[in-house]
Parts: sequence; C-alpha cells; structure tokens
Amino acid sequence: MDDRTTGRRSNPLRRKADRTRTRLHAAFAVACLIAVVCGVAVGRAAWSDSSRAAESAARHRHDVPAVTVGRTTYRAGDEPDGTPVTVAPATWRYPADRAHTDTLPVPVGTRQGDTVRVRVDDSGNPAGSPPGTVEIGLDAFGLGTGPLTGVLLVSGLLVRLGLRIVDARSSRAWETEWEGVEPLWSGRLRPGQGADDG
Repeated sequence: MDDRTTGRRSNPLRRKADRTRTRLHAAFAVACLIAVVCGVAVGRAAWSDSSRAAESAARHRHDVPAVTVGRTTYRAGDEPDGTPVTVAPATWRYPADRAHTDTLPVPVGTRQGDTVRVRVDDSGNPAGSPPGTVEIGLDAFGLGTGPLTGVLLVSGLLVRLGLRIVDARSSRAWETEWEGVEPLWSGRLRPGQGADDG
C-alpha cells in the first residue's frame, strides 16, 4: 500500500468540503462539551448560593406556640385551582415582650383556645419556611439548563448554517467539474463543437 494514502489528510478522494464538514462536526462536539461545563458550573453556583441563603433564612426562623382566639374559617388556596385552607385568628409572643395577632393556617378541627405552632421571623411576624433541598435542587437544575440549552442551540444553528454553505459550494463545484468531464464521459458533443473538433 502506498504510504501517501494511509495518512488522514492524504486521501486523494477527500476534498476540502469533506475536511470542512469534519471540522464543523468537531466544533459542535467541542461546543457540546462547553455547554455541559457551563451548565454544570451555573447549576453548582446556584445550588451553593441557594443553600447558603436557605441556611441563613433558617437561622432567622423560629417556631413559637400560638393560641387561637377565634373560630376557624376557610380561605381560598394560594393558587386558583388550590384547595381551600383552614385558618383561624391566633395570638403569640415573640420576642417575649411583643404580642402579635394574625390569621394563620391551622389543622382542620382546631377550636378556639387550641395551641398551634407558627413559624416567625426575628421580628415575630409570620414567615414561610426556607426552601428545602428538593426545591433548591430543582432551581439549580433549571438555572443550569439555561446556558446548556443556549450554547447547544446557538452552536447547532451555526454548524447547520456552515454545513449548508459547504454543501452549496460543493454542489456548485461538482457542477463545474461535471461540465468538463461529462462530454468526454458520455461522448456527446458540447454546444458549438463540431464532429471534427477534438
């Protein structure tokens, strides 16, 4: 076998368009790797930031006892299709020298004078729970998929555009080369060529 045909770039049948297509596919593979790295980096940063924020919020949340001071009623859920929530007016002290009264969600069957638990902030106002691990994970995943998807879409569109350009140029070059070969190959005369012309 001739050594000249064994090298990757020395194949005589491999044209410039073929090499360009290979480079474009390699560039897309590198872009996929970059997209994954960017997505993981953003996701990890979001996880770390959200975890620190949740830990900080948890340090400023306090569970205190509250006593219901009225009858329970139903309030519409937070979402339009949510189920109604049982609520009752209640009072509690936090800090110890400050009394608070507000309407709180309570278990079904709570009566006036029952003790319930309420989560409050440092000022004693009702506060929600800090986000849990699952919520933090879902947020980090969602934020990480943003750059991943963006890099993949942009690089995919650029590679597709590059391949279309290469295909169009290759087709034009093929037609030009075929115009020179076809009359000899088929034995047909070119326009304006006589039988005596070589």
